[in-house]
Amino acid sequence: MTSEHIEDTSAPLIEHLAELRTRILYALAAFVISVGLCYFIWHPIFNLLTHPICSALAERGQVCQLQLIKMQEGFFVALNIAMLGGFVLAFPMIAFQLWRFIAPGLYRNEKRAFLPFLIASPVMFLFGCAFAYFLILPMAFDFFLSFQVSDVSIAADQVEGQRANEMAAIGFAGSMEEYLKLTTKFLIAFGLCFQMPVALTLMGRAGLISAKGLASVRKYAVVAMLTLAATVTPPDVASQVILFIAIYPLFEVSIWIIRRMEKTREAKMRAEGTWVDEEDDE
Repeated sequence: MTSEHIEDTSAPLIEHLAELRTRILYALAAFVISVGLCYFIWHPIFNLLTHPICSALAERGQVCQLQLIKMQEGFFVALNIAMLGGFVLAFPMIAFQLWRFIAPGLYRNEKRAFLPFLIASPVMFLFGCAFAYFLILPMAFDFFLSFQVSDVSIAADQVEGQRANEMAAIGFAGSMEEYLKLTTKFLIAFGLCFQMPVALTLMGRAGLISAKGLASVRKYAVVAMLTLAATVTPPDVASQVILFIAIYPLFEVSIWIIRRMEKTREAKMRAEGTWVDEEDDE
């Protein structure tokens, strides 16, 4: 390879790296600005996140109050909320910069194929978070709070020969930081679970999997989904069944979408005369 050829090939690489740097700086600036904005409104965001636990406590006639166990805990909770909220707020700009970087290297048909997945991914993630927030979290917190023993006198009267002061009261005095970790774990886990149809459909579009192949492993997928439901939900059957009922239709929808794409691809290739039947190929 001559030195002139090396210089010719290195120039586009430098241009791509410069373009990548520009896109990263735009995305980073959007993230930093969003984090700053969310830091100033962290308390309303935290109030929104605490709505499920406050509702569960209100049904029990208890005051919704979380504790600062460590001196710096409040600051780190505010910072974590600002980081998470900043990423969510800046995600459209981050996705736009990613699209602007990769779009010039794609053909027109590849752009039409990839863009819907780029849009569907955050939408399905938000659907998963909403599913967890409005349905799973209230059930989870109701289950966790059921281990409280607040009415000591009644509990003691049911035990013959014991006085009330011999019974231990069990009450909830949750930490801000631990509550934020638990809630965000649920939201992120369910958001990622709802990415399954997007990922499967994208792999089907790329030809990595087929509808027939997915259908053949349906029973294994059911076992995997039940295991996942038992892992990311509280240890009560109701919430696990609800998660499975929510995820399994997404698997079937993925098979249906991939089958439709395969039929469309087959019809197009038959019209162009490039389709080869498997029997003829054998």
